[in-house]
Amino acid sequence: MALKDIFNRDRIRKEHWIFGVIAVFAVVGLLCSLILSVEKLHLLENPNAQLPCTVNAFLNCATVMNTPEASLLGFPNSFIGMMAYSVLLTVAIAGLFGVRFPKNFMMIAQLGVTIEILFAYWLFFDSVFVIQVLCPFCLAVTFSSTMIFAALTRYNILEKNLYVAPKTQALLERFVAKDYDKMAIAGWIVAMVALVLVRFPGIFSS
Repeated sequence: MALKDIFNRDRIRKEHWIFGVIAVFAVVGLLCSLILSVEKLHLLENPNAQLPCTVNAFLNCATVMNTPEASLLGFPNSFIGMMAYSVLLTVAIAGLFGVRFPKNFMMIAQLGVTIEILFAYWLFFDSVFVIQVLCPFCLAVTFSSTMIFAALTRYNILEKNLYVAPKTQALLERFVAKDYDKMAIAGWIVAMVALVLVRFPGIFSS
């Protein structure tokens, strides 16, 4: 076995936690999507139903669910979440058991989570600035999508699964080697929490 192969195996083992992160947040996203789907069915049966996720005027799943954005493709967005998170959970479990996926597969996965996070944040900003009401489970889904995107992107950079120029690849590797990606995600999450608190100062009122 070549020396570089030993180093590569050590590095992969060191970053094995990535699939654990993806698995945990895929489960969170899947459960939230399932709950949202069930609650949407309750609303269809009884439009005046009081949902458990209705906390106050600022945190109200029912209000968000009744907007066109909640069923962008003609059916509840949460149905897409159940499918997407199921696939991600399967990939994560396989990764935890040592499965090495082809580069093309991981690139497709990267494209998928990129589309997912763009969609999630479009809905988030729409809720903050247009609907002006937040859905607790939707917030959990957005947070889960953020963590999955960050973890998978880190893995794909380390494994050279992204089709980028050599100089860009080297720059990205130096970026994650210094854990700048972790700091960037932490800063982003803090900024989003601050945005919510500024836009909804009474969010924790009963």
